[in-house]
Amino acid sequence: MKVHNVNLKISAVRPEQYPEEGYPEVALVGRSNVGKSSLINRLINRKSYARTSSQPGKTQTLNFYDVESLLYLVDVPGYGYAKVSKAEREKWGRMIETYLVQREPLRGVVSLIDGRHEPTELDVQMVEFLQYYNLPVLLVATKIDKMPRGKWNKVEKDIRKKIKLNDKDRLVLFSATEKIGEDAVWNWIEEKINN
Repeated sequence: MKVHNVNLKISAVRPEQYPEEGYPEVALVGRSNVGKSSLINRLINRKSYARTSSQPGKTQTLNFYDVESLLYLVDVPGYGYAKVSKAEREKWGRMIETYLVQREPLRGVVSLIDGRHEPTELDVQMVEFLQYYNLPVLLVATKIDKMPRGKWNKVEKDIRKKIKLNDKDRLVLFSATEKIGEDAVWNWIEEKINN
């Protein structure tokens, strides 16, 4: 998809704040600092529209990006960030779970993991959670440009060993800086929103 028009519609924390246009939605989930904002910026062809930060835990709301008045990309707060209080983490957890489980226009979830490292227990749990609720999953291994190309097959094999993907789920190796995997991510999103 060629993106010309995009705007941050709302940063929401409660269901009554969610947009009401009924556009199909695709959520992006992953650990803090895994590259969700970088992926969004790559997809919408903007340098820093979604705020990226070297400091984990920056995104604390559900950020609804209106793309071409056709869909919403929803940036979800990162999980696993230790410097936030337990109470705050629980609050985020409830907000994220409410959105993922109850949101009717949600068509699928892009679950990001850091391609340089083995998936964490939280990464595995997130995919299992999404599968339990029958949400289509695109697993995106980010920062793949930091790995030698000769190791990409091993990265993919190691991820598949740790995270059990079902038949309808997919895995894409991705790099925001090198534009690797961008088309594959868009193809999956378009397939989901057009169903």
